Amino acid sequence: MMNKQNPMVSICCITYNHEKFIAHAIESFIMQQANFEFEIVVGNDCSTDGTAKVVESFLNKYPVKIRLVSTKKNVGAHHNLINTLKACQGKYIALCEGDDYWTDSYKLQKQVDFLEKNAEYIICCHYTRVIDEGNNTLYVNPKPVPLIHTYHDLLEGRQEETKTATVLYRNVAEVHQLFNRPWFFKCYAGDKMFKLFATHYTGRKIYVMPEVMSCYRNHTGGVWSMIKASDRMERMISDFNLIITHFSYPALQKKKLLWLYIQRYLLFELGQFKVRKAYNTVKFLL
Repeated sequence: MMNKQNPMVSICCITYNHEKFIAHAIESFIMQQANFEFEIVVGNDCSTDGTAKVVESFLNKYPVKIRLVSTKKNVGAHHNLINTLKACQGKYIALCEGDDYWTDSYKLQKQVDFLEKNAEYIICCHYTRVIDEGNNTLYVNPKPVPLIHTYHDLLEGRQEETKTATVLYRNVAEVHQLFNRPWFFKCYAGDKMFKLFATHYTGRKIYVMPEVMSCYRNHTGGVWSMIKASDRMERMISDFNLIITHFSYPALQKKKLLWLYIQRYLLFELGQFKVRKAYNTVKFLL
């Protein structure tokens, strides 16, 4: 429940072995300029490097602004996220993992202003720059334009410019019901499932602001960015099957999902001799 002491925004930052990056992330939170109160909640999943020491240095410097949620043993990204979100008290929650960071000091102000004025949206995102470990730009959209994503867009894989570090969402009970679903812990792209669930169960949309306000870092320790292409495809197919099984959609969209599977995944599964899996997916969508 919100009360007068609660901040407008809680920044939820989960981290694991981000010693080289976490300071940059926290500094980008501290630099935020806003006409409201915000808190920083860092969830350290029992990192084995120097992440804890770096976070502690910020805690000592900003004891009122920053809170730490730590685990006694490594629980994995999903459970770390849930534990950290439980500690967030804001009307809105901003997400950013410990290896990414924000680049605009008015990011939170802009997103809060938008959601305060537009009740039909559950999430506000923005464009992001993709960089490597040396901070070299790998990709950035040269001409950002406003984007709107509905539940049905997300279902068909359209989620452009909605990376985790861009997300600010309404802290309402409906979106967190996802964490009561056992199948959530089987998914790989938890952020994608979150956006799907939030739009589906609130009936609201996602708005993408046409501004580049964060950096997403490709590095060797990244969950997605540096894994083998075949492993990434396996994870995407696994998540696709969770989506078609646990979300609802009309008959016409079912056909679109079948066509999406055929275009993106069928040849890969056949090439991996996973004929039975491919058959079961096609049969489910027929």
